[in-house]
Amino acid sequence: MEGRLPERDRPWVMRTYAGHSSARASNELFRRNLDKGQTGLSVAFDLPTQTGYDPDHPLAAGEVGRVGVPISHVGDMRELFDGIPLAQANTSMTINATAMWLLALYVVVAEEHGATGAELSGTTQNDIVKEYLSRGTHIFPPGPSLRLTTDMIAWTVANAPRWNPINVCSYHLQEAGATPVQEVGFALATAVAVLDAARDSGQVPAGRMGDVAGRMSFFVNSGVRFVEEMAKMRAFAALWDEITASRYGIADPKQRRLRYGVQVNSLGLTEAQPENNVQRIVLEMLGVTLSRSARARAVQLPAWNEALGLPRPWDQQWSLRMQQVLAYESDLLDYPDLFDGSPVVAALVDSIVEGARRELDQILTLGGVVAAVDSGYLKAELVASLAERRRRIESGDEVVVGVNRYVDTEPSPLTTTGADHVEQVDPAVEAHAAAAVREWRAARDPAAVRSAMERLRADAASGANLMPATIACARAGVTTGEWAEALREVFGEYRAPTGLSAVNGSGQDQSLAAVRERVLGTATDLGGGRLRLLVGKPGLDGHSNGAEQIAVRARDAGFEVIYQGIRLTPEEIVAAAVEEDVDLVGLSVLSGSHLAAVPAVLDGLRAAGRADLPVVVGGIIPPGDADKLRAAGVARVFTPKDFALTQIVNELVDVIRTANALT
Repeated sequence: MEGRLPERDRPWVMRTYAGHSSARASNELFRRNLDKGQTGLSVAFDLPTQTGYDPDHPLAAGEVGRVGVPISHVGDMRELFDGIPLAQANTSMTINATAMWLLALYVVVAEEHGATGAELSGTTQNDIVKEYLSRGTHIFPPGPSLRLTTDMIAWTVANAPRWNPINVCSYHLQEAGATPVQEVGFALATAVAVLDAARDSGQVPAGRMGDVAGRMSFFVNSGVRFVEEMAKMRAFAALWDEITASRYGIADPKQRRLRYGVQVNSLGLTEAQPENNVQRIVLEMLGVTLSRSARARAVQLPAWNEALGLPRPWDQQWSLRMQQVLAYESDLLDYPDLFDGSPVVAALVDSIVEGARRELDQILTLGGVVAAVDSGYLKAELVASLAERRRRIESGDEVVVGVNRYVDTEPSPLTTTGADHVEQVDPAVEAHAAAAVREWRAARDPAAVRSAMERLRADAASGANLMPATIACARAGVTTGEWAEALREVFGEYRAPTGLSAVNGSGQDQSLAAVRERVLGTATDLGGGRLRLLVGKPGLDGHSNGAEQIAVRARDAGFEVIYQGIRLTPEEIVAAAVEEDVDLVGLSVLSGSHLAAVPAVLDGLRAAGRADLPVVVGGIIPPGDADKLRAAGVARVFTPKDFALTQIVNELVDVIRTANALT
């Protein structure tokens, strides 16, 4: 037929983002998914693994095995990939601060499988910049973190040339509020910082910078505005080709090609009428598959119920089938690019290119992406963009079907089974993992561990490439927490700017004036001053977007807001509440650890003599869990369906008035 390609395109790599509970359970899930036609593995790690803690560390309490698989040492990695030939696998690992450690474990297990570094194919996300801005699983300051990335790049260029050592991740930037222009501009600024660091490190020969760029991949987000998303990816590809040619002199067009994978927008999925998420996922997939010249190399789709909890294997299968129907039943892969020559698409692409180039130039003027992180510029821009998006949804200017329009609904047969419509993590998983890591430490050779750790500390202090010492630690049986703690001792830890200080999120919200009057009146009734709200993020959950938006709106309503950022222990939250003499504590938990983290704060307040202090909680919390939290003493539970921020702040005033017996 005229217009068809002479040979049909090969489909993209199809993945589902998977991992939970234990290495054994995750291995079984991987093997089932591969049997169903999945063509690549995408590993989700739990928060202790992502932030460098063993399962028996106090900060890991309530977090083990919840949002991914716990990997504490090489034995866990062996179990995770048992029966999966790593020489043939294409494995993506969503890991950043501890990326070097997980790659080292993977390399050691691959060697045990008989696979050489030259045979390994896959990706470590390893984009620490977006962790400071949006996801929150950073450990070390930006400088040492960029060194770890650079060391991995240099090592893989020499030893694992088919491995993608970094996957510059703009995915979470969009979820944190980035517009398409910001998403492209900020991601390219990160890529420039990484390429500059590799070039200037002295570890990569000048003639091999094309190999570095050619193995740099990107991981992007795709929202429901799929025409704009498609144009975004065409703009992204054009700018990447331009930058790699002009800034780094890379001549080979194949090494300048934008290579990217995608996860469509999970935070755009809704708790209300969750069946609508199916069509959202399909439309979002089209944005990164329709345009042949900017088509994703790998796609993973969330499940329809991710706004409700952890998806079950059947839910992940449904998302895999969406990809397979598009790739194998439709005629999408039969034709050249559908949009070449379209003036509408060309104009949209040009506008994104122009805007993203301005963003990149602004960041470079500030001294590059690391300086823009340290100054708080990037975080403030994202918080402001997300505040504007929330304002549009609350005002109805941006329609979300089932949330702010067409909200009347029939009961969904997909959710009538209650808690059974999401995966449940057995609480015994954490106790088992903690006991197992203690047994592992007791059974290994202490002399070998000591020698490997001494080498790691020495290389970290000297500036040597850390990958060989890290692989030696993996072989010796060092644990995730031990590896990270050794580097904490050398590099220190880092608390990223919150980005709240320069942001006004209220816009033209007329209802805020009435709430502001209630805030002022309640403060007067309590004896003057301002109402004080402590916003706390207990545990290791770094998804801070919701907490930041509540903090901005409450401040605009007249509250004095105390927000110290992410990753606080219950003891730190209690101490801050008492020291600051707050009127209300608001806890944000999106990792599923609410039944452990929230009672710990309540118990701490009682022990400190502040049982009278009201506590509210927000997060992805199933109805049954919400009942348990209220029974434990929580005054209000907010979930993603509570999208109207001003109304939430008004309810916070109600809670304070009730707690203080004000009529």
